[in-house]
Order: sequence, then structure tokens, then C-alpha cells
Amino acid sequence: MRIVEQKVLLGIIIVGGSALFFIVMYLINRFRKRRELKQQLKLRNASRAPLSSMRSQRNDRRNARRHVVSRGLQLDQLSGSAKQAYQQRQQRRVSQYSDLQLVMDELFIPERDALETEDEEEESDDDRATWIAENEDNLNAHANLVAQEEVGTGISVRVTEEEDRELMERLAREGGKSGVVQISLAWDDYNDLDMHVFCPSGERIYFNNRKSECGGELDVDMNVRPKSKTPIENVVWTDQAPDGEYKIGVHFYRHHRKRRTKKTCQFRLRVVTYGQAKEYSGELTHGDPMSMITSFVLIKPDEEE
Repeated sequence: MRIVEQKVLLGIIIVGGSALFFIVMYLINRFRKRRELKQQLKLRNASRAPLSSMRSQRNDRRNARRHVVSRGLQLDQLSGSAKQAYQQRQQRRVSQYSDLQLVMDELFIPERDALETEDEEEESDDDRATWIAENEDNLNAHANLVAQEEVGTGISVRVTEEEDRELMERLAREGGKSGVVQISLAWDDYNDLDMHVFCPSGERIYFNNRKSECGGELDVDMNVRPKSKTPIENVVWTDQAPDGEYKIGVHFYRHHRKRRTKKTCQFRLRVVTYGQAKEYSGELTHGDPMSMITSFVLIKPDEEE
């Protein structure tokens, strides 16, 4: 009889232990799912924060101390003769770019190198540091020629809410800041594009000069090493931006031949000025000179004519 009772007691313990185990596992999984959901909501809210900020700025733009009063001409707005003049200027930029030997060698990353190590990342940083040390004067000379251009090559486009949200999610993922003036460059492959922002102060913000004395900052710079197929770059003035003319150039710095990434790269550029957003699309091929995508002017309202 005692043996039967012991077996019954043992069975109860086993069943109870199994039930307790499943309950504990259920609670752990539920906690994990809730934590993942919170992380997703946090990312979503972070990606939407700039949008809500933009709406607030848009509502208050009449009270902004500075705002856009003019935008530069774009190539698709020019007449036939003006386009011919532009092509002549472009040919000078092409010739100069070739003469200065600024085309960066292609970098082949085999599939076995898909998982980069810290040593590889350091080598890539050293590689670009070496390149800029050898070519900084030439790059500056080319940038100065590009800065003389008054016509942008970007094509003005309208983006969907989904595209808008996806760009904001990239910024949130990389910790990009938002501000009174924010310029974001996005593309969809492993190539390395570089944004160059020419400031009213005469400074140029780019990877070798990330912060300007006039308050601008390049806070996100991606794909020095081909790590992302959804990269983004971001230049921002968080609180105040100087009056004057801004020009945005894009340079196809390096072609990374990873997973059949092509030599031609399509990109999109968002320019936000005091809550007003303007979107442009463009395309560059490895070996092209830097292209001036668009320009705009900020001025105080009381200086309007």
C-alpha cells in the first residue's frame, strides 16, 4: 500500500513539476515577446519623432526667425541653351576629376568576408585616412569647382508615407539627429557615397570635416566598409542655422563589389528647413565627378524684399 502511495506521490510531483516548468517557460516567452514589442514600439516612436517635430515646425514656421526664401535652379528646369552651357561646365568638372586622379579603386569583398571583424574595420578606416592624406588638396580643388555650380542635378520628387517612414527608421537606427536644417542622403546598396555640404560660412562639411564652426555636423556616415544595404548619411544644424546659401554635393567615393553591387548607384536626398521638406532623387556612376544636387538660401524674414 505504501508503495502505491509513493508512486502516486511521485506521479503528482512529476506532473506538478512539469506543469510548473511549462508555466515558467510560458511566462518567460511572454516576457520576451513583451520586451521585443516594447523595443519595436520604441524604434517606431523614435522614427516618427522627427515627423511630429516637422509637423510642429511647419505649424510654427510663421514664427521662425529664419526660413527658406529661394531654391536654386535644377537641371530639368533649364532651357536648351542653358543646358548646353551646363554640359560645358560639367565637361570641365569631368576633365578636372580625371586629371586629379580622384577615382577611388574598387574594393572587392568576397562572400566569406561578409562578417567583418574589428581589425577589418580599422583597416578600412586607415585606408580612407591614407587616401585623404594623399588626395585632400586635389579633393578640395575639385570641391571648389563644384561649389561654383548654380544648377543642381537632383530631380524633385514626392515620396510616399512608407518611403518617408523608412528613411526616418534608418535615421533612428543610426542615432541621427533632427534640427532646424537637416540634410539626409539615402541609397540602397553597399557602395560608399559621401555627402558634401557647402555652408554659407565658406566651410564644407564632409567625412574629413564633420563639424563646422557655423554649427553644422555630419553625425551619420556609413559604408566606409560595406556593412549595410540600407545606408544613410545625415548633416544637421540642431538649434540655429546661419543665413546664406547652402549647396549639397554628392560624391561616389568607392564602389564595393559586394553581393554584385553595381557601379551605378541611385540615391535620394531630403532637405528639411524649418519644417519644410524637399525631396530629390539622383544617380551616380563610379568614376563620375562630384555632383551638386541642389541649393537653397536662408534669410531672416525682416530682410525679405
